Amino acid sequence: MSAKIGNQAFVNKALQDNNLQAKKKFGQNFLTDQNILTSIVDSASITKNDAVIEIGPGLGSLTERLCDVAGFVLCYEIDKDLIPVLENNLSSFSNYKILNKDILEVNIDNDIDTYLKDYENVYVVANLPYYITTPIIFKLLTTTNKIKRLVMMMQLEVALRICGKPRTKDYNALSIAIQYRCFATKVCNVPRTVFIPAPNVDSAVVRLDIYDEKKYNVKNEIFFFELIKECFSQRRKTLVNNLSNKYEKNKIIKYLTDNNIKINVRSEELSIDDFIKLSDYLSNEQQS
Repeated sequence: MSAKIGNQAFVNKALQDNNLQAKKKFGQNFLTDQNILTSIVDSASITKNDAVIEIGPGLGSLTERLCDVAGFVLCYEIDKDLIPVLENNLSSFSNYKILNKDILEVNIDNDIDTYLKDYENVYVVANLPYYITTPIIFKLLTTTNKIKRLVMMMQLEVALRICGKPRTKDYNALSIAIQYRCFATKVCNVPRTVFIPAPNVDSAVVRLDIYDEKKYNVKNEIFFFELIKECFSQRRKTLVNNLSNKYEKNKIIKYLTDNNIKINVRSEELSIDDFIKLSDYLSNEQQS
């Protein structure tokens, strides 16, 4: 089926006809570029054996394309005013369900078991509200093991951090926390001009493939995630200076020396494996 929902004229008319406007409190920006919609769906590699969770379907421009290729689409739409419009726009499809719920408040596993249990894979495909992008991602990564892939549009700056590599300006605690669990790739950039209304920043689409089996193992994950936040708390400082307020400085220096790492190393120079070893060392030292 050729897409009929989501071009600029359609979005403007749909909003006008239904006396609606984008709500800032929900971070609503309606995508109008058909090529980018195609890129999002193609990059997710969806088949009819797969189910998709969409967060914030809006007027249904992405949902329509997802219904075309997926076995079933489960939509979370927090704005009850959009649901009648969305239902009307998707009237030619039967393979979807819209839940008027806040994604941050739901029990994902329960909803997957209720609506999507018959499908081979469950993926998330979404144009995320910028103001809650990180909380949504962490919820999806930490509260369920039933989701295999996330393809999401987000603020460009956040996308670059998620995909950041050591020794680059984009590499930080978020890069490590995400890449600890997923293989992250940036699919494409999205200019602010292809939204109604236009946001103040550019966007990007990111694909996160969640590891089937853990790629990394750390003795204490809670300690590890707290540690990397401390390591990047003040980017201009060295690793030792960032950590010395909370951990014994001589122990940090000993670890670096024993592992042939320069004493004045900055956090962005270390790999995920380096942080895991440091975390295991410091957590053991605190227990001894």
